[in-house]
Amino acid sequence: MIKHLLSIVIPVMNEEQNIAPLIKAISKSLANLDYEIVFVDDGSLDGTVEEIKKLSQDNIRLVEFSRNFGQTSAMAAGIEYAEGEYIVTMDGDLQNDPSDIPMMLKKLQKDNLDILAGIRANRSDGFILRKIPSITANWLIRKISRVNITDIGCTLKVFKSSLAKKLDLFGELHRFIPVLASIYGAKIDEVPVKHHPRKHGVSKYGIGRTIRVLSDLSTMLFLIKYRQKPMHLFGTLGFGIFGIGSLIGFYLLIMKLLGHDIGHRPLFFICILMIITSIQLITTGFIAELLMRTYFSTGKNKPYSIAKIYVGGKEVKVPKHL
Repeated sequence: MIKHLLSIVIPVMNEEQNIAPLIKAISKSLANLDYEIVFVDDGSLDGTVEEIKKLSQDNIRLVEFSRNFGQTSAMAAGIEYAEGEYIVTMDGDLQNDPSDIPMMLKKLQKDNLDILAGIRANRSDGFILRKIPSITANWLIRKISRVNITDIGCTLKVFKSSLAKKLDLFGELHRFIPVLASIYGAKIDEVPVKHHPRKHGVSKYGIGRTIRVLSDLSTMLFLIKYRQKPMHLFGTLGFGIFGIGSLIGFYLLIMKLLGHDIGHRPLFFICILMIITSIQLITTGFIAELLMRTYFSTGKNKPYSIAKIYVGGKEVKVPKHL
């Protein structure tokens, strides 16, 4: 249901000190626009929820999770609950600047885009722990997905609501939204945006995120290239492994015919173990991904549980579809 021009979806976790200045900055930047703010609290342990409720107005909603489910689930819930014609996603740590939103909305409308992503100009993050892993991940994602996005990790994005609500977000795929959108043939562009250093709170990101990005990237590669033709992947892998196994087996057969004992050779056991293990791990992993997408996409199941929802600081009934 479309009730506003813009819905600003903001996942938050332990951002108590950032809520008031963030609401003030959004109100100042979007004073001439019809908008709503949808905060999604992802299991905060501080006073974030109370601060949002205290400052809430009629155009501020709060979706409170029963526990921490992760940023992707929070973003998915916010997008589903949003009622704007266009949806903006941004972080709740004041590093994204709401003053960029009007410019991004105009460009999205002017160029008839489906999604406009931000590029963090003069990024205010640590060089070793944040910038280097980000540059590496962005390069890998561009090469593998062939989606030419400079800064895949920038949360500040503007979507058409019709596109945003199609995206099946689960796991930690929020950073791959442009790649997911490309599956639907979305028209994507990017624009430089401001980026500020964090003033309050502690960053939830670390060097360990790089490993998770690589894992998610393999999932995205499978979804983009093999979602409709999985046998092209499994068949290639299967016949490739079978060919290697056959060559090793032929070699061992020759050794046996020449009178050598192959039953106790390490190569014999390593070959069998590698073939069985690789097939099991790869097929089980991809089948699990497909099952999870089916579970969350075609049913009423959600990867999160909402405890309460507030509108204008007052608790309202949680809709059945949420």
